[in-house]
Amino acid sequence: MAVRSLDDYARLARKGFDHVLAESLEAVERASAETRAAFDRTGLRPGRSTRPGPPDTTTKILDRPWAAPIAVGPLTGPARPADETAVLRAADAAELPVVVDTVPANDLANPVPTADGTRWLRTYGHRQHGDVERSVADAERAGFAALLLSVRSQGGGRPARPDAPRADWADLERLRATSALPLLVAGVRTAADAARAFDTGADGIVTDSLETLPDLAAVAGTHRPVLLGGGIRRGADILVSLASGADAVLVGRLVLEGLIVDGEQGVTDVLGALVRELGEAMTFTGTALIAETCPDSLRTGHRPPLPVRPTGTRGGAANAPGNAVGVLRKEDLHASLSDPVLDTMTFLNEVTHRYPDAVSFAPGRPYDGFFDTEQIFTYLRRYLDQLAAQGRTEQDIRTAMYQYGPTAGQIREIVADSLRADEGVDVPAESIVITVGAQEAMLLVVRALTAGPDDVLLAASPCYVGITGVARLLGVPVTAVEEREDGFSCVDLETAIARERARGRRPRALYVIPDHSNPSGTTMDAPTRAALLETAERHGILLIEDSPYRRVSPGTPLPTLKSMDRSRSVVHLGSFAKTVFPGARVGFAVADQQVVDAFGRTGLLADELAKIKSMVTVNTSSLSQAAVAGALLAGGGRISEMNVEPAAYYGNAMRTTLRNLDARLPAARRAALGVRWNEPTGGFFLTVHVPFRADNEALTRSAQEFGVIWTPMNYFYPQGGGDQALRLSISYLTTADIEEGTARLARFIEAQAAVS
Repeated sequence: MAVRSLDDYARLARKGFDHVLAESLEAVERASAETRAAFDRTGLRPGRSTRPGPPDTTTKILDRPWAAPIAVGPLTGPARPADETAVLRAADAAELPVVVDTVPANDLANPVPTADGTRWLRTYGHRQHGDVERSVADAERAGFAALLLSVRSQGGGRPARPDAPRADWADLERLRATSALPLLVAGVRTAADAARAFDTGADGIVTDSLETLPDLAAVAGTHRPVLLGGGIRRGADILVSLASGADAVLVGRLVLEGLIVDGEQGVTDVLGALVRELGEAMTFTGTALIAETCPDSLRTGHRPPLPVRPTGTRGGAANAPGNAVGVLRKEDLHASLSDPVLDTMTFLNEVTHRYPDAVSFAPGRPYDGFFDTEQIFTYLRRYLDQLAAQGRTEQDIRTAMYQYGPTAGQIREIVADSLRADEGVDVPAESIVITVGAQEAMLLVVRALTAGPDDVLLAASPCYVGITGVARLLGVPVTAVEEREDGFSCVDLETAIARERARGRRPRALYVIPDHSNPSGTTMDAPTRAALLETAERHGILLIEDSPYRRVSPGTPLPTLKSMDRSRSVVHLGSFAKTVFPGARVGFAVADQQVVDAFGRTGLLADELAKIKSMVTVNTSSLSQAAVAGALLAGGGRISEMNVEPAAYYGNAMRTTLRNLDARLPAARRAALGVRWNEPTGGFFLTVHVPFRADNEALTRSAQEFGVIWTPMNYFYPQGGGDQALRLSISYLTTADIEEGTARLARFIEAQAAVS
């Protein structure tokens, strides 16, 4: 069954609800609406763990180990009562306790030691006391671990299920006298109720209120568990509950949905997804152990307004940050803004401005010595002449230049002709969207392809920080497929796809720069390109091909993935910012994939990208498009021919850099130091591996003491790595700069290696 997420189970389960079950679950949903709303107001803050390895979800409650802080049930009006055994088997396999209303016959026939028990018995106040005693006695014989009783709360608690009258405090006293099993009381919503429950003999409490959890936890202390029942829909909800004071949660609705859709396997999948999502939430917050969960992980979206500073007040608390009008809390902004990847370029710019005399191998921008200001006017006139030659009126031309223009772009035909002439990419103009640089194209594509929280973007790693930043801003998880020393491997891609699918996630696309990639400078060989296309088609994922460096390199490049694409598996991203006109910031996306709606109607992925663009930038500057179009028309659409001189310049700069590195650090010396680098034949970048941690601290020392700037490679690893490598960019430097810069770099490497 192609069910991949908790959302899938929820959607499909609704189709299996009968009338009685639907009404019952509707009542439960209403009962947990307040808690669900509280979850929606609460988020998690990013953090970093100081412990290596994945987070540990195990916990201990009532002196018994649980694989995760999750108890299964109570199930409300099961759709298939005979399948209770399926729920029990799935929960047992997951090493999670289950709350049941009756003792299963199999448990009576095969009792387990109480210390190993994973069953809890729920009982009600409406039963005759003799019935309660017999039920509890059965639970004890079967090795049950605890009892659960719902009581009437003074705080307006809701019933555990719509048809179950609650017990009162006298029932609690009788049950406490009846059994020595640990006893938990459900329906507790206030600190007063919690205190009374513990005074009456309860060993733990269950509440349906997220907002009162901190107060209840304060009353319970450290040895009496507090559980939240109701409103849980995600693994992140579990971590929010724990950070708010809960020791564990009760999950019934999700389990029932899994049961309805796919029986025991459905329950297994749901529980696995919950535990997995909990682990991901722990990783996001930097929480290594359940015991380390704390309120600092919480980010509340709706806080009381900041106090207004009284008129005429000077100094004092009223003027303190966080109290003044116009001062915002960082935690109230989007969590991605605290992600280090968004600070990388800022840090590099600060270093560059702080040390203006340093030779900088950091900027990845084109050398502007090839651009003539007068060309701007020539290109604009060339495009205007083209419009006139097509029979456009003066009003048409004025509108084309002064108005916003079509969202998908007004030079799509010209770009399509250029791709056909220069790259052998033959696609209709309507499959192209003109964007504000390739960066916007990345945002549009990632946004369009990721439909839910279980969709994941794969990226050849190390990768361009722009794609990582887009994913962070959109909340899309990125899984790295790390390149080997000899380049990208499709075997590693297949492993990553299988691993993500085993985790219940859906790999949607792989982002890759096949030609002279940023940051490593590597180029994918022809056999790997062919294998990559075959792998993508076989596994049903798209390839996002970014190609900014093909035409800034000497020689004839290998074919693009898009030109080899026979199954529409490639979304091709391009940019004119490295070749024709950097300041115009014009890029494009080729998205000729078909999109079919629920009614069988088809369109192009490009149309969907244009919809998103209409809400982001509305359109790409008409003036910028005109300048780029004029340049393409002037060169017959062949950037390869227009860019012969710049490509030769960049190729010479790369060779000069490699030659000088070799002269400053000869083979024997770099072998002794543990230094090595790759040797790209084009592009802007190369990678140098060093025997020390090449981080921001090392970069600052390099700039300050040795007058040379580079980029730490760890910026480019989405899931960590590259700590002992640095990126050099050769695109913006003269030969003299390169000679001096490599000499300074060699001195820095020697000194830093000695210190390390």
